[in-house]
Amino acid sequence: MRLLSSLVLVVAVLAGCGADQGGDADPGQVDAVEVPELGACRVLTPEDVARASNATRTVDCTERHTAQTYAVGDLPEELHDASYDDEELGAFAYETCSQRFQELLGADESLVMRTIVSWAWFRPSEKAWEDGARWYRCDVVGGGEQSEEYVALPETAEGLLLGRPQDRWMVCALGPSVAEGEKVPCSQPHDWRAVTTIKLGDKSDEYPGDRVAEVTTRDFCSDSVGAWLGYPVEYDFGYTWFHEAEWEAGNRRSVCWARTPD
Repeated sequence: MRLLSSLVLVVAVLAGCGADQGGDADPGQVDAVEVPELGACRVLTPEDVARASNATRTVDCTERHTAQTYAVGDLPEELHDASYDDEELGAFAYETCSQRFQELLGADESLVMRTIVSWAWFRPSEKAWEDGARWYRCDVVGGGEQSEEYVALPETAEGLLLGRPQDRWMVCALGPSVAEGEKVPCSQPHDWRAVTTIKLGDKSDEYPGDRVAEVTTRDFCSDSVGAWLGYPVEYDFGYTWFHEAEWEAGNRRSVCWARTPD
């Protein structure tokens, strides 16, 4: 599901090819050892985001762009001896980038799981890694894992979800079901809207198992969506729940969807 594309990227990027660093690459960024520029904007594509490292040239943030770097830094010392594809890197990226993502957008964990924008993270190329580079880069991007192309972001994504977010930044689905539907901004025609989330456990908790996770999500969403709709006699609802891999990466929430064209 698109909703936790950031988690999918944590796993997918681990297998990315360091030699291929995205489209329109800047030679000065290829195999760079230095920490990337904070606040830089780029025109990234879903193909760029699926890679472990990225050297796409930057553009002025007043120009059209689909990504903005909102967090950079050195990996913690305990990860300096990790292998290039160590799972602990993904866990660190999820915790770090997701927390900073909430702060950037001005939203809580529940709200950021219901937005059309997402985040991706990059590490040095394999060559730079071998040369001692140990940095990370978190980018907000105008779409998610199921997006064929990204939408343009505003000049800055800071505070994007403060107050009552605009529908163009919230995620809906168009189709017969949430699972089969195309994820679209809620400003476009749609059949389903992501309306609430449920927290299934705390950070230290063990994964409860697929059956428990799904049933707990289903039962909560049935009640939650009914309340959100004002307790109609009949209504349709959907839910997105995640598996052990996403749990191990740090996610503890499922998403509830209401069938509504509004």
